Amino acid sequence: MKLNALIVEDEANSREILRNYVNKYCANVNLLGEAASIKEAIEFINDNELQLVFLDVEMPFGNAFDLLDQLPNRTFETVFVTAYNQYAIDALNNHAAYYLMKPINIDELIKAVDYVSEIKLKEDELEDKVLQPKLKSVEGKITLPQLDGFQVLNVSEILYCKADDNYTEIYLENKKILVSKTLKYFEDALSEFPFARIHKSYLVNVNEVVKYRKGKGGSVVVSNGKELSVSASKKKELLSYF
Repeated sequence: MKLNALIVEDEANSREILRNYVNKYCANVNLLGEAASIKEAIEFINDNELQLVFLDVEMPFGNAFDLLDQLPNRTFETVFVTAYNQYAIDALNNHAAYYLMKPINIDELIKAVDYVSEIKLKEDELEDKVLQPKLKSVEGKITLPQLDGFQVLNVSEILYCKADDNYTEIYLENKKILVSKTLKYFEDALSEFPFARIHKSYLVNVNEVVKYRKGKGGSVVVSNGKELSVSASKKKELLSYF
């Protein structure tokens, strides 16, 4: 599929380099335009249907996060292109499908575009459908440490887990259990089962996902009706289950 794209970059030389690379090496990208500021970018995005935005982090009168915060219902994927690596964790946790460092590595650029293409194809296939995961088996048990001992729980009973600082909230169909372990602990403990880390705050039982929705990072609806956010960098892993 063709990805309609926008370059947002305040430096003319950087725009030219990226434009030339995309036109030469990314045949499935259709560059619709370029913007040199947040204001220009928002106007262009509001007037065009985009699948991909190449976005510099630092710009005059704000940064990439300021721009994205003004677009809460976006459906495009974001590839950050920047000389500053201190934004990587925040970008990948919340906003970006991919993170490219300047000077741009052509192989990494191609990987970024291919990554977005795969996501968009799968999103179009799954949106508004009742989802049926490829993997069905969640047979097994997990031990939950408690103040007065421990509780043994069937893995299949868990809908999703939510981070709460150094605690984790375990959500079952009709109740919630608070455990004094981090979400990373449960991500490791449930690694043999079809559980996907979809966000820095959520670990979901894939068998309980009933719907996928495009939007800001995307989201899933689980069997109890709860809608959970999906980080852009976690989409591909999640969608591969279906």
